[in-house]
Amino acid sequence: MQRYALGIEYDGRAFNGWQIQPDRPTVQDALETAISKMAGHEVRIHAAGRTDAGVHATGQVCHFDSAAPRPLTAWVRGVNSFLPEGVAVTWSRTVPEHFHARFLAMARHYRYLVLNHPVRPALLAGRIGWAHQKLDVAAMQLAADRLLGEHDFSSFRAAECQAPSPVKLMHAIRIRQDGHLLCFDFSASAFLHHMVRNIMGALLHIGKGNQPAEWMSELLAWRDRSLAPPTFMPDGLYLSGVSYPAEFELPSEPAQRYGLL
Repeated sequence: MQRYALGIEYDGRAFNGWQIQPDRPTVQDALETAISKMAGHEVRIHAAGRTDAGVHATGQVCHFDSAAPRPLTAWVRGVNSFLPEGVAVTWSRTVPEHFHARFLAMARHYRYLVLNHPVRPALLAGRIGWAHQKLDVAAMQLAADRLLGEHDFSSFRAAECQAPSPVKLMHAIRIRQDGHLLCFDFSASAFLHHMVRNIMGALLHIGKGNQPAEWMSELLAWRDRSLAPPTFMPDGLYLSGVSYPAEFELPSEPAQRYGLL
């Protein structure tokens, strides 16, 4: 039996999130079906993290076990031949049997793309967030810096979150602007349910001038989701990469196959 790790990208609009659900199309279900066909036996996969409906990925990582004698290319091009549009395997690697895509991940990376323009997007609808009011990037970056380090992120945690602890380590938040396009990069040890989308809601609230950057520290300290701004749309959110110990020799940096994506 050999353990394999795969890199996955997908368009979240085509699926009802990552995790298998009865009578609803999910990324996990599509992948398990395709990999099982390639392997010739039933396969169960385990991912670095679950994503919600409408959330995309350019750097999701999963692992599975198989005794089927297949070259690594089969787990990419072969599996892709069985997958529907909207999801694809981008790389495959053999890993030792103690590797686990979820439990051995050191950091997850998310990217949120926002069009800051009075007119809503058409060609990128569903793949990019939208804010029609001009945003103060400098204020949002100052606010984001207040989230760095280890904190209780209860103010940004969805009510249905099943994580055993709201304490996470935020490694970095970087905001860049290119014309009307804003790129928000988040790196943390792990993320709570809706955590990035809830932080985005607070950052945009500050970027619109509704609160000063210092307000982010107060919001964090309150540990009360009901006092925070609404959850932002999932459209522009991408799981862009997962970092693992160097011993596994996996692509750990955020994926860059499509420029900003």
